[in-house]
Amino acid sequence: MRLPVVFGLLVGCALIFAPVNEGCGPGRGYGKRRPPKKLTPLNYKQFSPNVAEKTLGASGRHEGKISRNSERFKELTPNYNPDIIFKDEENTGADRLMTQRCKDKLNSLAISVRNMWPGLKLRVTEGWDEDGHHFEDSLHYEGRAIDITTSDRDRNKYGMLARLAVEAGFDWVYYESKAHVHCSVKSEHSVATKTGGCFPASALVTVEDGSMKTIESILPGEKVLASSKSDGSGPLIYSEVIAFLDRDSSVQKQFYTIETDSGAKLTLTAAHLLFVFQGNCSRPVVSGELQSVFASDVLPGQCVVSTQGAGHQGHLSRVNKIKIQEDKGVFAPLTRHGTVVVNGIVSSCYAAVDQHWLAHWAFGPLRVLHSLGGPVGHQAMGIHWYSSLLHWVGTHVLDPTHFHPWSMMDNDR
Repeated sequence: MRLPVVFGLLVGCALIFAPVNEGCGPGRGYGKRRPPKKLTPLNYKQFSPNVAEKTLGASGRHEGKISRNSERFKELTPNYNPDIIFKDEENTGADRLMTQRCKDKLNSLAISVRNMWPGLKLRVTEGWDEDGHHFEDSLHYEGRAIDITTSDRDRNKYGMLARLAVEAGFDWVYYESKAHVHCSVKSEHSVATKTGGCFPASALVTVEDGSMKTIESILPGEKVLASSKSDGSGPLIYSEVIAFLDRDSSVQKQFYTIETDSGAKLTLTAAHLLFVFQGNCSRPVVSGELQSVFASDVLPGQCVVSTQGAGHQGHLSRVNKIKIQEDKGVFAPLTRHGTVVVNGIVSSCYAAVDQHWLAHWAFGPLRVLHSLGGPVGHQAMGIHWYSSLLHWVGTHVLDPTHFHPWSMMDNDR
């Protein structure tokens, strides 16, 4: 097959399967551990940062109310986290609806609440408002603000709850009332919320001789440990890295760090795909039972595929902790098999779209081009041209419900 024909196939596939752009999602790396941070409760009526809520230094300006029949209603996503109690006094499910950024921060806070006060849960008393119960420019109307308490409604805890919300990454936190803490986030369209990349520079992969290398030191042509099946359930093999979908050692990003009971810790960005199983983690990995989900949607109690002490076959390991932190560098290697083992956990090479198989299919022409010796492009830095093409087309022609909200912004970088 001649290269022009292959290139035509490649572009044609790009036009059909545009969504699968970026390589990943948010998390922190594996450098030196920082000493535990001493947390100081917020005082009553204190807010953090110490600027007005609707300024650039906090959550930013309001963008107008969202109603159920408006075009912007698709910006809201329901939160069904079992570690959060939603008051839902309207009995409409409105309190569960919020932007993806608000959902991510809320889920992170729920983990902190559980760790700080075992047996308690985070409680949401007010979320998205569709009934006009707040001031005209309230961010509650956009799903960008929530009012929270602890499940035991102990007001003595609310100062510390506010501090935990600050640490969870809310863009503005206000110990507003003796009855609740108010939190809000930036708009999804704000430059400050945009993320890209995949794994941090310090993430570790296993090469053919069995040694470990940082992901930033890997070059196209090297082989790294991966799963032989596209759902992450297959025997472990060494798969060739044919390109990097994103590669930048200088940027600072927000990442999710997913810790398991086997001791494995995987750090990746919010929109990156990971293979999970909901059920008994002591059973063997079964083909067809794993599903690909965004890193920001992984929950404690789910199982991921760990390779630590696994021999030629991965085993299920339970997620017991999730953190959201910052780290440096973004690297998204693309292997022939579309999977890669990073820090001892089997991961997808893809992000942004919610189906690994679709992403792997969309990148098929790039693999064919590489196998024929064609110029797939081993860029020194930045996002791969093919990823950019898929993303550009996807944002114009495809249903956004299949994509991570952060990946649909104008500029993920």
